[in-house]
Amino acid sequence: MLHDYGNIAVGDLEPAVEEGIAAAEKVVAAIVSEPRPTYETILAPLDEITDMVTRLDGQTAFMGYVHPDADVRSTAKTMEERLSKWGVELTFRDDLYAAVKRYSETDDAAGLMGERARLLEFTMRDFRRAGHELDAGSRQRVKELTTRLVELGVKFEQNIADDDSHLWATREELDGLPDSYVEGLDADEANGTYKVTMAYPHVIPLFDNARRRDLRERVHRLFNNRAVELNRPLLEEAVAVREEIAGIFGQESWAHHQLEVRMAKTPENVQAFYDSLLPPLTKAGNAEVAQMSALLEVDTGETTLRVFDWRYYDTQLRKTDYGVDPMEVADYFPLEQVVEGMFEITGEVFGLRYEKVDASTWHPDVVTHAIVDSRTDETLCHFYMDLYPREGKFSHAAAFTLVPGKLLADGSYQQPVSAIVANFTKPTRTAPSLLQHTEVETLFHEFGHILHQTLTKAELARFSGTNTERDFVEAPSQIMQHWVWKPSVLSRFARHHESGKPIPESLVRRLTDAMRLNMAITKLRQATFGVLDMRLHGTEHPKDVDRILSDATSISLLPLEEGTFFPASFGHILGGYDAGYYGYLWSEVYGDDMFSRFENEGYTSPEVGADYRRIILERGGSEDALDLLRQFLGREPDNAAFLEKLGI
Repeated sequence: MLHDYGNIAVGDLEPAVEEGIAAAEKVVAAIVSEPRPTYETILAPLDEITDMVTRLDGQTAFMGYVHPDADVRSTAKTMEERLSKWGVELTFRDDLYAAVKRYSETDDAAGLMGERARLLEFTMRDFRRAGHELDAGSRQRVKELTTRLVELGVKFEQNIADDDSHLWATREELDGLPDSYVEGLDADEANGTYKVTMAYPHVIPLFDNARRRDLRERVHRLFNNRAVELNRPLLEEAVAVREEIAGIFGQESWAHHQLEVRMAKTPENVQAFYDSLLPPLTKAGNAEVAQMSALLEVDTGETTLRVFDWRYYDTQLRKTDYGVDPMEVADYFPLEQVVEGMFEITGEVFGLRYEKVDASTWHPDVVTHAIVDSRTDETLCHFYMDLYPREGKFSHAAAFTLVPGKLLADGSYQQPVSAIVANFTKPTRTAPSLLQHTEVETLFHEFGHILHQTLTKAELARFSGTNTERDFVEAPSQIMQHWVWKPSVLSRFARHHESGKPIPESLVRRLTDAMRLNMAITKLRQATFGVLDMRLHGTEHPKDVDRILSDATSISLLPLEEGTFFPASFGHILGGYDAGYYGYLWSEVYGDDMFSRFENEGYTSPEVGADYRRIILERGGSEDALDLLRQFLGREPDNAAFLEKLGI
């Protein structure tokens, strides 16, 4: 039964959370008072709590990201903080730790296998990382600091969501933007101006197409100063809090503390990863910057390419050198059609069928689907699609687990439920939602997360879906992006929104030929974010945030714009990717390597798809990611496919 999201009222949220916490507290009370500890009386109830809290979060806190009512969003954010703090409190409970530790020393615990043994190992690790092996004073301080991190993270994200930065521009200033873009903007008819918000469907096409350099600069400054006054001090405090926690545990840095539980294991391994990539990328990137700088000089007489220039000149090169106009390409990618194509391809590859279902949702734009196994006709899971921007909504693209997969006590399997949230251009009276090719990539990427979350067959909620190592979690989404670059795949669903004619083979060929254009700059910018994150959480002391930002920005080969501070709206850094943003590039290596099987055996091979679904998607975090990769690839994973894609 899907949750009744359409009838949520602001007054429902707090009672629901308090009732849920009370129910979870009863489970905890039973665990800590159990005289004969067994798996069924100690660990199984802990996993039940994980399931209860995840579902409760999906029914309440999730509304803080998507609900159209500002009061509901605000209350939901408060409930998110309440739930997170309760979770922190749980890990720090001495009586719960004592109960699990006592069980861990039994013969029953020694006989555990598979996910159950993994659950015990990970639970004991959680307690150790909560400070239960420290003295009482140190443990109390870790608890206080961890609770503060929860508060900072919620406030940071809320400030980004509440920021309403925008500017008004005339049609003349919007030179280079097509009429379809302008029609999607709110207009002030009396002044002849149009409202450009900092939502992605406004910002990205503008950077790509606006001829007015001054307009691009104004938008860049607004976009990269969102919530800066509120969030900069929160970020700096979070970095200091993390540093103090790491010190209490005797770790060199927060990065060392965090990477203990990730594939990379140490910051030194992350640095070695960057050291292997940055020199060849920098060499290629310098050539790319030189080429775009030459175009800038012809247009303006200026020779210094700036960060608000590169996307515009990348677009110009795609037009002139490859005959690829991103807005022309978008004519062949109306959103509904792309979704249908994505369903068709993933259905064929992974043995699935998608069925639209009626459900009570939080907004009329939201569409609900069931995923059905095409061989057995069994309904496996459900997901929501919330794809258009609106005021106060989460401003990026992400997939949210609302109900985790889990084997229930009666032997049935709890059907997972997830939501894909994005911000694509909304249809107007005269035009459908047309996706640029980069947005098609984004849609496929996020849908990779949805499949990972919902096709899980993990026994335990703790290891369900994307509950895997943080630096692997992006691999099942990175692999999905490959399909949108394959001509044989694009030809199946890319059709002109007016004529219905398929995308011309010549345009597909030009589009794919241009795939590597300015790829070095793109990857260097991603490395900039990753290095910034690692430096903020590294061994430097004291942390000079401005110097770290300047040093990291130099990796991008584009100068830092004085008076801007984009980390204030860098949600990942307080949203779970701290000392972990490197994982996007790191995971891309594994996503590319996994796709090499499709390259070799057929882009839409159901046989390879069945292996991928069974080994990667269904198992979630029930085994180490490296072991899953070995099983799927039949060999040790490597970076050959990744480097070949980059032309290195």
